[in-house]
Amino acid sequence: MSILLSKDTTFIVQGITGREAVNLTKECLDYGSKVVGGVTPGRKGREVHGVPVFDTVAQAVEHHGGPINGSVVTVPPAFTKDAVLEAIENGIKLIVIVTERIPRGDVAQMVELAEMRGARIIGPNCLGLIVPEVCKMGGIGGPAKDAAKAYQPGRVGVMSRSGGMTTEISSSLTQAGLGVSTAVSIGGDAIIGSTYAELMPYFEADEQTEAIVIYTEPGGRMEAQLAEWVKDNNSRLPIVAFMAGKFMDDEEMKGMSFGHAGTIVEGKEDTATEKIARLEAAGIRVVERIDEIPDVVKEKLGAAA
Repeated sequence: MSILLSKDTTFIVQGITGREAVNLTKECLDYGSKVVGGVTPGRKGREVHGVPVFDTVAQAVEHHGGPINGSVVTVPPAFTKDAVLEAIENGIKLIVIVTERIPRGDVAQMVELAEMRGARIIGPNCLGLIVPEVCKMGGIGGPAKDAAKAYQPGRVGVMSRSGGMTTEISSSLTQAGLGVSTAVSIGGDAIIGSTYAELMPYFEADEQTEAIVIYTEPGGRMEAQLAEWVKDNNSRLPIVAFMAGKFMDDEEMKGMSFGHAGTIVEGKEDTATEKIARLEAAGIRVVERIDEIPDVVKEKLGAAA
């Protein structure tokens, strides 16, 4: 099993003729994912690595002859909202937004419509998600041969605000013989479509997942939401976390960000120290170093056995 993706998942790429999207499409196809169409207004009739290009999402859905499960959105920030709303209104239920620097107001509107229509957004400013040896949706893991090395099927779910660290952590779990059930690059912006807490019910229901690893950063309230969810739902899953950017707890760093737009520390609750305390109070183990993660996961799984 897995979450959100299966071997039957079909998806399109919006903005498919852009340079990044062309590469992303090839990576997904090489991995075995079912990319059934692409959308770039004014480019209907073209192909990208054998994938037909359409002017609209509606045309792609009609050509496919039935519902399309997902879309990877790679269009420029000014046009992302329209692209996502178009996908949602055409019945697409899983939307991965690669684009970064989208205005917060636009993201809020996209997330609100997704909730109204029963759709799930991953991102913005993310690399997507992967179920090892099943489906890769987005740029996560890079070329198929590299993704295959880093992501092997296993027992641990991964959620990370950093796309690169999603692969780094998953690779360490693979090398340790634990493997990965599903890995999700949730995005580094201040407002995103799916937080840790919002994805937890999917992992909780997945029989393959026996533990969770999260990579997180200062800024925002996602860790507090996760801690609350774990306590309120008596989660069966042991969770191991790594907190980056502890240096941002210094007083002079307040109001500044590093790396991602969502890492702005606006008050005490946003600091790494406060977040770590909240996570640990909920029974979530926070490690000091990335390379500690596999051993701590094994320890947690052993204790749960």
